[in-house]
Amino acid sequence: MLCNNKWWLVLCLLVFSSGCNLTPERQPTDLNISIPHKWTHKDDSIEFTREIWVELFNDPVLSELVDQALTNNFDLKSVAARVEIAIAQSRIDSSGLWPQFSFAPGYQQSQIKSAGFGSAQFSVFETLFNLSWEVDVWGRIRAFREASIQEVHAVRADLQAARLSLAARVAQSYFLLLEAKLQTQVAEQSVVDRGVIASLVQARFERGLVRGLDVRLAFTDLANARSQLAQAKNQVQHFTRQLEILLGRYPDSSAFSEIVNLILESPNTHAWQGLPDPPTILPIGLPSELLTRRPDLIAAFARLRAVDARLESAEKLLLPRITLTAAGGTRDSALTDLIDPRTAVWNIFAGAIQPLFTGGRIRGGIHLAEARVEEVYNRYQEIVLNAFREVEQALATEEWLREQEKMLREAVHQISASRELALYSYRLGYIQILTLLDSYRSALNAQSAHLAVQRQLLNNRINLYLALGGSL
Repeated sequence: MLCNNKWWLVLCLLVFSSGCNLTPERQPTDLNISIPHKWTHKDDSIEFTREIWVELFNDPVLSELVDQALTNNFDLKSVAARVEIAIAQSRIDSSGLWPQFSFAPGYQQSQIKSAGFGSAQFSVFETLFNLSWEVDVWGRIRAFREASIQEVHAVRADLQAARLSLAARVAQSYFLLLEAKLQTQVAEQSVVDRGVIASLVQARFERGLVRGLDVRLAFTDLANARSQLAQAKNQVQHFTRQLEILLGRYPDSSAFSEIVNLILESPNTHAWQGLPDPPTILPIGLPSELLTRRPDLIAAFARLRAVDARLESAEKLLLPRITLTAAGGTRDSALTDLIDPRTAVWNIFAGAIQPLFTGGRIRGGIHLAEARVEEVYNRYQEIVLNAFREVEQALATEEWLREQEKMLREAVHQISASRELALYSYRLGYIQILTLLDSYRSALNAQSAHLAVQRQLLNNRINLYLALGGSL
């Protein structure tokens, strides 16, 4: 009868514990800052879609390179391993909710000697078990487990953020490589043009039409053009190796040819003829949506929930701890008698532990948890503000870069036309050699600057997709 009463007590405790509240439901919008209803630099916000942002560029080579990086990149694999670590830790922290049971079989052989009576041997078999369980009446253990679960959510969000960041770096490196290759083509054409000018000036000098200084200036300009070409080729090698590291491969000299073949064999064979335009559709959504979409914000909020739960667990250490323990076993010289229930000895104990004096340890733990909540909460708000800043900055930069690209495109058109006119005028003796060389340098600078701003537009668009928490 007494045993039945104990189990009824346990049942009542379990029912009571099921009604305890866990961590207060904090919301991502619980901030000390105001969230605008729309973006400053975009009035016609298109609803955000979960479309994979890499595919918006419609570049099969880019998609292939991103897929390779997501499969082979070592930094990403390291982050993925941290997810498994967090899951394992969560399982460890959850173990306190369940009874802990141990079983220890044993065997002992002893020999006793007595003077004048010889010796005797004794063999004893034993089976011992022990069971202990802290009944989580107040939800302390569950709060501790909830903290670990939130850490798992945070690390999973970190993994998604790492995937997005890696894809962005691959895309930016890819467009840097394309720009470097196009800059090389511009530099090669510049060398050809300067060679034509140098030959022309040399011929005119031999006929006594120009001074020797003109020849010197022309060949100096040719040497500078060759130097710029060498620098452009080095940039191609640099960005190729950078891309190879992101793909998880050794950065050797053959990497470029492999990537070139991938580009040439793709349907997008015009890659070497010019940089693509950014996608026209810009689904940015509303600022408030960023809080539940962007991975780093999701991770920061999950960590805030985790420290909330740890604070709850620390506070409940002040409450009594209800424990159930059971121990027992059998011991006999005959192995077959161990299974006889009549030989078993056992006991069950239920008790409560109420902390009275701990030297300030529990109160100190609560204060520490409160300080961590304050720290993580302020860090979360800082991350939110930076996320808004990144989106606003990317939107503003896109407007500025589009204006720059438009003006530089017009400059390339005008200077390319004036370059031919300058060469014609020099042949007729209407202008000096310095004017001719300046016209060619201006054309080269305009072409180079136009390519750079086109790549910056693509780079900024990638930053915008990353800031918006685009899908992969």
